[in-house]
Amino acid sequence: MTDKMVAGKRMTTGSMARVLLPVGMASAVMFVALLFFGAVDVAPSDVWMVLTGRDAANAAARLIVIELRLPMACCAFLSGMALAVAGLLLQTTFNNPLAGPSILGVSTGASLGVAVMMLLLGGGAAVGVGRYAGALVGAVAGAAVMLLLLLLFSRIVKGNAMLLIVGILLGYLASSAISILNFYATEEGVHSFVIWGLGSFSGVTLADLAVFGPLILLATFATFLMVKPLNALLLGADYAESMGVNLTATRNRLLLLSGVLTAVVTAFCGPIGFLGLVIPHVARLTLATSNHVRLLPATALWGGFSGLLCACISIFAGNGGILPVNAITPLLSVPIIMYVIINRDKLSYFR
Repeated sequence: MTDKMVAGKRMTTGSMARVLLPVGMASAVMFVALLFFGAVDVAPSDVWMVLTGRDAANAAARLIVIELRLPMACCAFLSGMALAVAGLLLQTTFNNPLAGPSILGVSTGASLGVAVMMLLLGGGAAVGVGRYAGALVGAVAGAAVMLLLLLLFSRIVKGNAMLLIVGILLGYLASSAISILNFYATEEGVHSFVIWGLGSFSGVTLADLAVFGPLILLATFATFLMVKPLNALLLGADYAESMGVNLTATRNRLLLLSGVLTAVVTAFCGPIGFLGLVIPHVARLTLATSNHVRLLPATALWGGFSGLLCACISIFAGNGGILPVNAITPLLSVPIIMYVIINRDKLSYFR
């Protein structure tokens, strides 16, 4: 990686705004579209009355817009943002441009934790925020265990490719454990877990959002306080230590934040794949910089955009239903990852 890419001198504040402003505007358009359109038809005039707070608003329309569509739109943006930021943290921490919550097995570890709570301990079928308490604890614990194993192997295994393989193998182990739990679980438990595992932004209600939103926003805000250590890590461990960065403490904090972001999204929305891997690359390609002062907010915005885009596709292509998010993310992400791999020699953030 060149110093120029780290310093981000190619991208001025004005040019950064010109790049990201259309992304923000498109995100706003999709957010509004998710309020006006959905699996259940509601007249646009009724939606407008609900949004403007008029007393004449239809009670059913108010329920659909405020209790279902608004939380879904917020959840889509926040989930995409969280996964993208988590992916960026993992790529910087492990110095691996192909790292991500789904690739390194972090999402699978979180899923295993949820499976234990839902299938083994029977905590998955309740309605409301209470159903997420056990899932959230399980997801955080599962993600934490997986990240600790990855950190351990990163000190033993040399090379980014080998660490990537280790992450994939750990993911396979977690998937095997999930399969065993499914085999011994009840029919109702298996059905609930399978539906959850498809991934969806539509299961979060307004009451759920009161828990989900603050957790994501607090963890994301905490990542912005780690900008300087992140930039130091880009230039290598020796340079970071010479700048006074405590490598062990910094890596632990970064892994904790990425684990929390991934686990919260997994608990509430299911294991959403690929966004954490691909969106940091989209941000780097559009900004031509690896400076986290600009890269981190850009990644967050692009992540929110991707979440809203997936939500819109799941609604408009659902033919009266809602497509699983995990049926959409590979279609959007794989071409970008293939482009990055094919052009890796031209991209200066590949080492």
